[in-house]
Amino acid sequence: MSSKRAKRMEKHHKRRSIGALNLVSLMDIFTILVFFLLVNSMDAETLPNAKDLQLPESYADQKANENVVIMITDEHILVQGKQIASMAAVRAQDDLVIAALEQELRSQTDRLLRKDAQAVIADREVTIMGDHELPYNLLKKVMASCTAADYGKIFLAVTQKDSATGSLMASTDF
Repeated sequence: MSSKRAKRMEKHHKRRSIGALNLVSLMDIFTILVFFLLVNSMDAETLPNAKDLQLPESYADQKANENVVIMITDEHILVQGKQIASMAAVRAQDDLVIAALEQELRSQTDRLLRKDAQAVIADREVTIMGDHELPYNLLKKVMASCTAADYGKIFLAVTQKDSATGSLMASTDF
């Protein structure tokens, strides 16, 4: 026979073990996880991700800044996600400067760039995202259009070769 105290303790332990769940430890883990994700999300890259583009690899150390992004796909040239020109029309033209791209870049200057960058041409930045097999003559036309639109710094988006994460970086300016 057990004492009343032993019976009471046994009953208490049975009641506690049936459905009791200690959430304090779980909440601590989730709190730490939320702070970890918030801190690391602030170091996120600013370039959009394009599934159909395979960026060239580089050992670049400079992180990409928030600026105007030109994406060159197989069919179109996009500025900030907006279709500007078709690749067939760009390849067919003889001019070095792509007029539609230059016009859109000039309008982006007024919309996106800071007031001080609008005043100083050398501080205007643009990032070009293109496939690693992009023909040089096409890249030359895009870069010429950027300089015609008064952009002083042109960056090429690359995949960092050292990093295991494969984060997007911007290489040296031209």
